[in-house]
Amino acid sequence: MNTINEQFTNATRQYADTAAQVNQLALQNVQNVFGLQLSTLETNARAAFAFWSELVEARDPDAVRNLWPKGVQVARENVERAIGAGQEAFARTVQANEAIGQIAKGQLESASAQAQATVQTATRHAGKSSKA
Repeated sequence: MNTINEQFTNATRQYADTAAQVNQLALQNVQNVFGLQLSTLETNARAAFAFWSELVEARDPDAVRNLWPKGVQVARENVERAIGAGQEAFARTVQANEAIGQIAKGQLESASAQAQATVQTATRHAGKSSKA
């Protein structure tokens, strides 16, 4: 009975350690992705407000017409930055999920090895008791 309690305690401890590792990886990923998105948003907002301040200072239709290409350029760069940040966030998330998958694979292999060892031990004990 005591060995069952020890096995349960060890399994619970191992599960808690693994869950803590997975949570840490997931939270680091969320933090990195959020920081990346926030940085991109800040850069895009800064570029847009700079353009708008130039647009507000334009006093005649010719000045507004001359600013039109710059506005298109700012919009294009903002979209490119947003897409690039989205792709980077996706890549980071894939990497984090692969790391989590490796942890899960390691735990599964460890559990399989423990179960196999237990079966072999039980088989040996059963073989010894049947001979007696």
